[in-house]
Amino acid sequence: MDEGVVVYGIDSCDQVRKARSWLRAQGVAFRFHDFRADGLDASLLARWMGHLPWDALLNKRGLSWRQLDASRRASVVDQSSACELMLANPTLVKRPVLEAGDRIVVGFSEPIYRNLFAEPSQPAP
Repeated sequence: MDEGVVVYGIDSCDQVRKARSWLRAQGVAFRFHDFRADGLDASLLARWMGHLPWDALLNKRGLSWRQLDASRRASVVDQSSACELMLANPTLVKRPVLEAGDRIVVGFSEPIYRNLFAEPSQPAP
């Protein structure tokens, strides 16, 4: 399934911008998938949830979450309800989501990215 490196998010997100900038600076080729332009589908979300818990993907700190009415926020109690909400409003997904082969990372952390893209150590001669 190795389609290379894909960064998912929205163009205006500072964390997405930092991740893309870091990848460019390191010479890592990637494709950017903008939730606003390219959408979010159930199979992609299900694949991520096969690797990560739903609450690691749901951004409860952003403006999109705060703008939901209290009853809607309270209705998110499990993976199914979280999926439904994120599919209806992809800006609720924590950003960026980075896929590199079978590895999935949520959020931007330079040390984690550095480790993820570290050159494999050279065998001793």
